[in-house]
Amino acid sequence: MALRLAADFDLRKDVLPGLRAAAGARGGGAGILENNYESLRVLNVERNGNIIYTYKDDKGNVFFGLFDCHTRQNEHLYTFEKDLQVVSCSVNRERTLLAASLVQSTKEGRRNELQPGSKCLTLLVEIHPVNNVKVLKAVDSYIWVQFLHPHVESNPLPENHLLLISEEKYIEQFHIQVIQEDGNGVVIKNSGHLPRERVAEDFVWAQWDTSEQRLYYVELKKSRSILKCIQFYADENFNLMFEAPLDIALSDSGFNLVNFGCTDLQDQEKFSEHPTLCVFTNHTGSLCVCYSPKLDSWEQITYSVFYFHKGHSKTFTAALGSADSRVTKGITFLNLDYFVAVYLPGHFFHLLNIQHPDLVCHSLFLTGNNEVVDMLPHGPLQSLSGSLILDWCSGRLYRADLNRSYLLEFLWDARLDWEKMAVLHCVLSCRQDTRFLEAKIIQWISENISACHSFDLIQEFIIASSYWSIYPETGNMDKLLPYSSVLTWNTEIPGITLVTEEIALPLMRVHSFKGYWEKLHSNLEYVKYSEPHSHYSNSVVRRQWHSLISEEKTGKRRSMAYVRNILDNAIKVISKLEARHLEPRLTPLFQEEDNHQRLLVGLMVSELKDHLLRHLRGVEKKRIEQMVLDYISKQLDLICQILEASWRKHNLHPWIFHFNRRASAAEFAVFHIMTRILEATHSLFLPLPPGFHTLHTVLGVRCLPLHNLLHYIDNGVLLLTETAVTRLMKDLDNTEKSEKLKFSIIVRLPPLIGQKICRLWDHPMSSNIISRNHVKRLLQDYKKQL
Repeated sequence: MALRLAADFDLRKDVLPGLRAAAGARGGGAGILENNYESLRVLNVERNGNIIYTYKDDKGNVFFGLFDCHTRQNEHLYTFEKDLQVVSCSVNRERTLLAASLVQSTKEGRRNELQPGSKCLTLLVEIHPVNNVKVLKAVDSYIWVQFLHPHVESNPLPENHLLLISEEKYIEQFHIQVIQEDGNGVVIKNSGHLPRERVAEDFVWAQWDTSEQRLYYVELKKSRSILKCIQFYADENFNLMFEAPLDIALSDSGFNLVNFGCTDLQDQEKFSEHPTLCVFTNHTGSLCVCYSPKLDSWEQITYSVFYFHKGHSKTFTAALGSADSRVTKGITFLNLDYFVAVYLPGHFFHLLNIQHPDLVCHSLFLTGNNEVVDMLPHGPLQSLSGSLILDWCSGRLYRADLNRSYLLEFLWDARLDWEKMAVLHCVLSCRQDTRFLEAKIIQWISENISACHSFDLIQEFIIASSYWSIYPETGNMDKLLPYSSVLTWNTEIPGITLVTEEIALPLMRVHSFKGYWEKLHSNLEYVKYSEPHSHYSNSVVRRQWHSLISEEKTGKRRSMAYVRNILDNAIKVISKLEARHLEPRLTPLFQEEDNHQRLLVGLMVSELKDHLLRHLRGVEKKRIEQMVLDYISKQLDLICQILEASWRKHNLHPWIFHFNRRASAAEFAVFHIMTRILEATHSLFLPLPPGFHTLHTVLGVRCLPLHNLLHYIDNGVLLLTETAVTRLMKDLDNTEKSEKLKFSIIVRLPPLIGQKICRLWDHPMSSNIISRNHVKRLLQDYKKQL
């Protein structure tokens, strides 16, 4: 299964045994619950993770309990000694006040026990100790309640704040001051008059974000849906943060609440008959609105995701198969941090990449052909912050994350390029035990090196893995560093079509931002004013590096201070790389200076640092320098890992550095991998570990016939380093075959290296070359004197 669900809470296991034990201790036996087993259900999950539940005894009395997620203990909160049906319940942070909304039980012949003319009674109860009960509302419309849980240090709070959400489409906030009496007892101050205010009205949909204490709601203005968000703070203040138009169809007669608890009032069997709407955010400043209209066809289903932090929406249409495969459950959206999952039981599972939604190949779409489409419970699911999923029917709270084992297995079985791309990025986003994941991916790449036609596996792995290695450092990296080697994707995904549209950005209603809002504002500003090429590329490094190499060939060089600074950058990167790898290396790398590669590494450090300093103005210079060193050393480390894995797989040894042996099949395989690494890094102009070209050339000489070898050299695939050619001259004898090889190599060397190498070869041919070069210089000097 693509998702792994770990149960954080199970109503039947964590609550029921304790209730039975308590009932037995009171002498009532277990029967107090046996006849009302189905009455035990979850009502709410508060911000601190505590879970409120309710159940009835044999007399119909309503009990409220709380499961503390930290101590794993249950606590009895309050009992209503009447047979009532609970609509909603919430407890304040200190567990001194309980708010509950109840309605008349629907048993035949039962008279109204609430208040004459009222259908729903909303109560505020002092429960520490159990004391007064205050009626907040007695109305014919249903009411939902929710205490605010501010994140503050002071304990206890002198004032509590309670939201009341009415079926008549308004939301009020009550301000409740409390005082301590008789030691730790808490009572409501001035309970006869509780200040209150209207927060919102005339809305058709609302969602509560318990973790961030935000209220989202939709108003209809001239038949146009407007999404609004209110942020609540530790004091009684709250702000309207933004307004955003939504191109969705909501009915003025409809009314829907999300994350305000669960009641039996909702007909859970008719979810597919109503539109689904929810808002998801994460710590990077993303803002996604997920919407699925009322199902009007058994052949296909449509859902949209508004990526406000990216400035566009995507509307997907997924085929449902044959007409007999009826949809009995509604579509479910789940917030999984960097991903949003769209789930239709028995039909499909779509894992959407919300940080990089532009290309469809970066999201994973699984259809009914995969067993994964039945991996989640089929009942109504509530998506909570922190990748938590609450199954109302079973009373289980799950913590969901991507199943690395399944994804790695799926990677091996994937046949289509888009599947490989999507799964590769899903796996790399799992940041636990990255060394293990990278080793598994490298093993897969080694076995499937030529299996992809739409993209280069090694390129994608290096770019994506190095991106994820520093992405958590700052949320802006998705705008500044490349996420993928693929810039466009035109191949269709079987079973799904999509339409991308630009959308109006949210209108921010405040001018000072902190935390999440600062990041969202930054994302929106980037969409408005983004530079066309803000992602880093090595194009400038390419020009500077070629310029330095040309200067070296002509004997000219920039100031020694400039070159020394570049080489010092390279030393820092290589030191960082060596610190990552404490075990002795199998591959004979880092055994020479390789100034050309060190210049490339140093130039990349300099250019990338300047790029990040230009865009990350609020980040310290030292931190940026560290990120740059981490990023570039990571890229080199990934190349080293690929080589090490190949070396280990084929059981090669360091003596490979000699030319006087015939190549084995294993050496051919390693040479092929190194050539593919060279191809992958060449187009992106990525640096290679010092010594790579020498090792590659040595293997090339051993593996290739002379005419192929010279073809590789002439086309720049093999670079003749001074170390490799020196070793060749010393290792090979002066047989006719060796002489032909040596001469073919010498005539292709740059003049400066060629002069050094000729002096190492004690042969008439090299003496002839030295003599000719000497005469040539004499003639050049003579012409200068004329």
